Amino acid sequence: MNTEELLIKIKNQESTKIKFAVADIDGILRGKYIHKDKFCNALENGLGFCDVIFGWDCADACYENSEITGWHTGYPDAKATISSETYREIPWENNMPFVLGDFSNDRKYAESTCSRSLLKRVAAQCEKMGFKPIFSQEFEWFNFMGTPSEITASNFTDLEPITPGMFGYSILRTSLNQSFFNDLFELLHRFNIQLEGMHTETGPGVMEATVIYDEVLAAADKALLFKSAVKEIAYQHNFMASFMAKWNLNLPGCGGHIHQSLWDLEQNRNLFFDANTPDNLSTTAQQYIAGLLKCLPEILPMFAPNPNSYKRLCGGDWAPRTLTWGIDNRTCAVRAITGNEKSTRLEFRVPGADTNAYLALGGSLAAGLYGIKHQLPLTSHPVTGNGYLNLSNGTIPETLEEATTKMANSAIAKELFGEAFVKHFTQTRQWEYRQAANKDLQWELKRYFEII
Repeated sequence: MNTEELLIKIKNQESTKIKFAVADIDGILRGKYIHKDKFCNALENGLGFCDVIFGWDCADACYENSEITGWHTGYPDAKATISSETYREIPWENNMPFVLGDFSNDRKYAESTCSRSLLKRVAAQCEKMGFKPIFSQEFEWFNFMGTPSEITASNFTDLEPITPGMFGYSILRTSLNQSFFNDLFELLHRFNIQLEGMHTETGPGVMEATVIYDEVLAAADKALLFKSAVKEIAYQHNFMASFMAKWNLNLPGCGGHIHQSLWDLEQNRNLFFDANTPDNLSTTAQQYIAGLLKCLPEILPMFAPNPNSYKRLCGGDWAPRTLTWGIDNRTCAVRAITGNEKSTRLEFRVPGADTNAYLALGGSLAAGLYGIKHQLPLTSHPVTGNGYLNLSNGTIPETLEEATTKMANSAIAKELFGEAFVKHFTQTRQWEYRQAANKDLQWELKRYFEII
């Protein structure tokens, strides 16, 4: 839907208001309800949105180390652009019209703070190189009994998942909460987020779902909206959904694995597939893998954005910390899934469910393209067996502080995303790990359990 078509649709809507949202640096949707007359004007002229959304953390505490915005700038309005192609209706909110936006037409924020604008730049570079990026993010998340007020009042103690025990791929557990799981599948479909599949994972009350693949920007929009939608649908059942990377040290963490491939611009040919190679992986795919592994340690905060993320990346438990790749090997950072031309792709297994999809997908694509641009050879062999124990190519940083310091000083990161973004983003990650200094998992539950 283009702007003109959306304008006509909104004017003819019975609803007098539209729900509008943009993503902050943590991937949290910040939004408002807008009268449809104001929205129609904003479609052509943009919409003022207080730039504090780029000047505070996930708990609304204002950064003290940000240069882009702060008390020293007076928190002016940034000019948001409405992305008409993201229009959809919210079925659990009386089919309320909904649309996303970004700040791609406001240069100050587009270059430094707006994650959707960053992904748009990377996607444009990709197409300029002759590739159509096709992506999908899959999520694992836990579901709990209770409302936000009830769980907050309990001080996040005695959390009760909606099902007991360790029971992956269980048809019994989905039957136990049939109305919730049916709502997830059907309401998400009506919200234009089609799922390829959904099932229980290992752990009490944990689910996994994969969003059907799409062009990278649309895939990131859907990934971001998936998390918010799941939380809202859970509210309807007096449940809470949590995408924390590691809410309980004794249970598996929550992954946000990214599936990706490059096609020709007409999307007729998968450029990762080559039937003439032993593993069906083309030279393009091999260079892409080499780029991912080369850049990963340099830009890790884009895939592991908060202190809790690193509790998941412990070198096992389905979460890799080694710089490894393998053919259909789930213990590696990059799992190459090779088969026919349509299905051949890479699964990047480092990102958690707590990521900002624009940054995670954009970082992954930029890293892969780096390998192609620099024609990096894939010097390491595919790992067979336990990739968690394979240290031959090194490991990723072990804490947010270490990872942020590395990214702040990285020439590769600045080449990929520009100095303005790297500076602002790493300042926000410095703030984040300083808030967590000497804090325990209980503090992380209070901070990340619902909102991330």
